[in-house]
Amino acid sequence: MKKALSVMLVMLAAFSLVFAGGSKEASEGEGGYKDTIIFALGADVTSFDPHVGKETPAVAVTNHIYDTLVEVDPVTNEVVPQIAESWEQLSDTEYLFHIRQGIKFHNGEDLKADDVKFSLDRAIATPAVSYIVDFIESVEEVDEYTVKVTTKEPYAPALRNLAVPFAAIVPKDYVSANPDALKTAPVGSGPYKFVSWSQNDNVRLEAYADYYAGAPKTQYIEMKVIPEAAQRTIALETGEIDIAYDLLISDIRRVEEDPDLTLYSAPSLSCYYVSFNMNKAPFDNKLVRQALNMAIDRELLVETVNRGTGAPADNIIAPAVFGYYPVGLYEYNPEKAKELLAEAGYPNGFECTLWVNNAQDRVEMCQAIQEMFREIGVDCRVEVMEFGSFISRTTNGEHDMGYFGWVTSTKDADYTFYSLEHSSQQGAAGNRSFTNDPKVDELVEKGRTSIDPAVREEAYKELAIYLKDLANNAPVVYTAITAGASNKVEGFVIDPIGYHKLDNVTVAR
Repeated sequence: MKKALSVMLVMLAAFSLVFAGGSKEASEGEGGYKDTIIFALGADVTSFDPHVGKETPAVAVTNHIYDTLVEVDPVTNEVVPQIAESWEQLSDTEYLFHIRQGIKFHNGEDLKADDVKFSLDRAIATPAVSYIVDFIESVEEVDEYTVKVTTKEPYAPALRNLAVPFAAIVPKDYVSANPDALKTAPVGSGPYKFVSWSQNDNVRLEAYADYYAGAPKTQYIEMKVIPEAAQRTIALETGEIDIAYDLLISDIRRVEEDPDLTLYSAPSLSCYYVSFNMNKAPFDNKLVRQALNMAIDRELLVETVNRGTGAPADNIIAPAVFGYYPVGLYEYNPEKAKELLAEAGYPNGFECTLWVNNAQDRVEMCQAIQEMFREIGVDCRVEVMEFGSFISRTTNGEHDMGYFGWVTSTKDADYTFYSLEHSSQQGAAGNRSFTNDPKVDELVEKGRTSIDPAVREEAYKELAIYLKDLANNAPVVYTAITAGASNKVEGFVIDPIGYHKLDNVTVAR
């Protein structure tokens, strides 16, 4: 049986390929390499505007089009230069970034300090992604290629937040002329430039020859939308695609055992959870939310729906994230759940809906949770919808309950606790339980404004304990990030966040 490559082996292979050089032949589709990498996702891009399209399917494409001031190396986990060639921390609240000279956007415009200021100010003002940059008090152009960022308070994960793709740098003049242009006609400074988009079918990008770090190794990349995960695996087996993201759990062993394929896996930074809309009865009642948490047998879900992969979740952030504190799983106790419902005034249960997007694994999980709710007298109808509609309608608060996945992209608890739990982040930013709790806000703010790791960890410990009692969300499962690829793929490095980059990847003919 062919074993899955470990993440470390993949990383070492990637390093050897990078140091060996990309070769002119690979970028031109000669010398035995294909000129196009085809990868498949289960959902389409929601927006090519990086300050709007923050969902993983969108970022999987747009992180090839745009760059950020800095980036996090997926191998070393260190913050490294990108648009900023260097930086200095002047004080606890001041950072000076020196912009790399000679960078050009895909439309030929020079990238300068005014583009950086414009982009960060724009992201701060955009509800969908403001949580990632609203720690910033001001952005000042010192000169054409120097920017000073001042934070409202000391903020430990500042650099990691600026590396998140939602903090992408966009061309000021292009966007100012048409604020909606990036949604369908993106222009960035990244390794690939936009070619075409056939909605709900494919996106095609072309290598940017003038990229500051050198042209990508493969001329084109194409993202295909294949909603059915099983069909993505079949397309991989038949050679229709080169890489499949987000494998169906039941297909992981199938890919692993295929001698022509390689399974890539990384420990998860993701939590899947049910969010209760606290603006709607009966979910405004804590006893009801606690009852529903007690009705979920998380260990059984891991063993059955998840086929033994992943782990039951006790916290909205995963164990690999800074600030995680193990509060312990909610006890699976249907009888106690019924007692809580009766105490809340629902001795005979109630009717409700659980919304989920059309990813097969998520639908299966919700169907299993539906049966568990039925055991305590809650008649829950699972409603499946297209990804974009799911996001927009839950943003508007139309749901009773929603099943979500959230990846802590910075590996820092603030990224998740601020966006999912703080009262200022209701709706698009992520707080779709519409939590508005002064104690939660106080602890979130304490964790994000201290630079002392011990103080931050204590705040997040207290917050995790408090949230377990508040029960505004029901953490269900932590899952690994997976991808399957043809053995002809060379240089692929799996990103534990799910934002896999392909500019150093080649595919042999």
